[in-house]
Amino acid sequence: MTDGDLDMIEFRDFESFPPSPYAEGLQALHARIFVGHNPAMIATELANRPRCFVTIALEDDEVVGYKIGYEERRDRFYSWLGGVAPEFRRHGIGSALMMRQHDWCRSQGYRFIRTHTKNKWRDMLILNLRHGFDIIGTYTDSRGEPKIILEKRL
Repeated sequence: MTDGDLDMIEFRDFESFPPSPYAEGLQALHARIFVGHNPAMIATELANRPRCFVTIALEDDEVVGYKIGYEERRDRFYSWLGGVAPEFRRHGIGSALMMRQHDWCRSQGYRFIRTHTKNKWRDMLILNLRHGFDIIGTYTDSRGEPKIILEKRL
């Protein structure tokens, strides 16, 4: 993929965990990016949320990126998980997924988007800052790892 090939990427949006074959592609990509994490927990978690939004990026019907979030409270959406396959990074897919999520959130009446990240996920931290998020706090998670809390006003 070269710069400017974003037009070769197809995007699909879902207000629930996506159906097959997208579900399997998303879970496979998640397992590849977040080694050691159980991708099956995504569907379980979303089933317990009142409202969710999943947007995926496809090239030739292969999931090459995704962004998942859910309603945290009436006026705030939580951007939970996302990633782009390593060989597809730095071509604007992450930004496009984020913009799709933010557009959907605005259309649904959310006023804020919040997310948490780790310093080790620097590309995601930088992407969030470039898209207007502010760092509003930090905390240490249950595994003893520091997390950064970011929020954006829509």
